[in-house]
Amino acid sequence: MITLRAWAFIDKLQPQLASFIGTLSRGFLPLPEQASLHVEVSPGMAVNQALDIALKATEAVPGMLVVERSFGLLEIHHHNHSEVLAAGKAILDFYQISEKERIKPRVISDQTIRSITSYHSQLLNKIRFGSMIVPGESLFILETEPAGYIAVAANEAEKAADVKLVDLKSVGAFGRLYMSGNEAMIDSARSAALACIQGMTGKSI
Repeated sequence: MITLRAWAFIDKLQPQLASFIGTLSRGFLPLPEQASLHVEVSPGMAVNQALDIALKATEAVPGMLVVERSFGLLEIHHHNHSEVLAAGKAILDFYQISEKERIKPRVISDQTIRSITSYHSQLLNKIRFGSMIVPGESLFILETEPAGYIAVAANEAEKAADVKLVDLKSVGAFGRLYMSGNEAMIDSARSAALACIQGMTGKSI
């Protein structure tokens, strides 16, 4: 029995998110403005079959395939939106489930830190895979459940404001997003990210 934890379609990858996925990707690197789909399933091993179905049905290409004990995540992308949507539909049809059966995302925590200190920024820069945060910037941290939805929240935040993507974790029990910038831009990014998550439909857990 498969559980569709996340089914998150991105119509147009923003430059920073595309670059960030490319930093971690072991597959084909996504490019800005491509469409992208993040699918998270449980049990984790089922994600291999899901990817096989998507690739055989369409011309979409994989950027990420991550298998953990409980959850599995795949990311696929293509310049043609219809290819990505068709790949997602092929997965749903195979498992005889609908997008409505995905888990509805929820915000676990939401923090904004104003004028970050030098030592704090140095610690974050040691563990980040994106842009560096510098002292004096504001920091926005978002945590979601399931994890797979955090990428679409990051994409919407990047669309809405001139901010830096510091780090993102889209695999595991919870998704986490770190963004930095000036106060006004961080506030705009936060509003867009929260609206994205809170506006998505699905089954409550």
